[in-house]
Amino acid sequence: MLTNNEIKLNYYLNPISFLYGFGIWIRNKLFDWGILHSEQYSIPVICIGNLSVGGTGKTPHTEYIIQLLKEQHRIAVLSRGYKRKTSGFILADSQSSSQEIGDEPFQIKNKFPDILVAVDANRRRGIQNLLSLPKTERPEIILLDDAYQHRYVYPTLSIVLSDYHCLFYDDKLMPTGRLREPASGINRADIVVVTKCEEDMKPIDFRIIEENMGLRAHQLLFFTRIVYGEIEPVFPSKARPLSCSEILKEADILLISGIALPAPFINEVKKYSNNVLPAIFPDHHAFIKSDFKKLDDMYKKMASPGKLILTTEKDAARLKDNPLVPENWKQSLYYLPITIKFHNGQSFDEAIRKHIMAVQKKSIL
Repeated sequence: MLTNNEIKLNYYLNPISFLYGFGIWIRNKLFDWGILHSEQYSIPVICIGNLSVGGTGKTPHTEYIIQLLKEQHRIAVLSRGYKRKTSGFILADSQSSSQEIGDEPFQIKNKFPDILVAVDANRRRGIQNLLSLPKTERPEIILLDDAYQHRYVYPTLSIVLSDYHCLFYDDKLMPTGRLREPASGINRADIVVVTKCEEDMKPIDFRIIEENMGLRAHQLLFFTRIVYGEIEPVFPSKARPLSCSEILKEADILLISGIALPAPFINEVKKYSNNVLPAIFPDHHAFIKSDFKKLDDMYKKMASPGKLILTTEKDAARLKDNPLVPENWKQSLYYLPITIKFHNGQSFDEAIRKHIMAVQKKSIL
């Protein structure tokens, strides 16, 4: 139930949300009517996006699709490179930093060094640059990261993610809520994925969500949950391998998080130790000298012999190439990797492969 202050705040924000939504509605209609042009391409262009701002798990779902397809196809991931310190088109290589290409593209490139990773806020220009590569390097499939609202590119397949704990049909437009566009925008999606589901969900839970969404006949619905792996050192040459089961229940853990919705990460880490001290920063936070000074003071005050610093996989991407990371951290700084698991994964894999075959067959004809 909303508090009086929240009701009062919404009273003032609702008109802004209405005007924002009306502007987005007009923009979408201009694309629907062909007044604004969407560029189409002959290869599969798969968009992984959402209706809300951040926190739905686009990166692990993109990585899942990469893992699914990379052995059979040349893949490129194209992102805007949110909060990078550069501009224009950049094709990542082994020397690229998170400051140059953004933390999520940096994470993907480090995890899958053999695929193409590029950044460009202008997705149409980014695709043109990728398709201009020599034939032996040119991608056969392009994955568009967080481009559902970038309608100047017409994807051959649109995948929309929605957080189980904040489903789009229960949300409101910004700034009252987290929606970037009206909930009706889901109608453009080919596949909808409900992310961050509970492991013990019952069939009735799935049916209720499906009924509430009211998807069209051609739209597919899937459900995923987060799977946490074993912790990994951010600086492998400095720190010893360490499994989650080796963490002492009495050990102090300084938990550093700069992601949109840190609660699931915090709850997971609390399973390992009774002494977790969270240090929460905004999503995509660029750590500066004063941050490290404050965090290092907190770390030095920890008394347990098995103390360590634990962060998210995305934060590790920013910390890994940050020269300000204190030297004394490097033997104790770890991250917790995540993957996703589909409740009906085989059907999702088949849908992706079937779509790619259909686009490739059409391009041959």
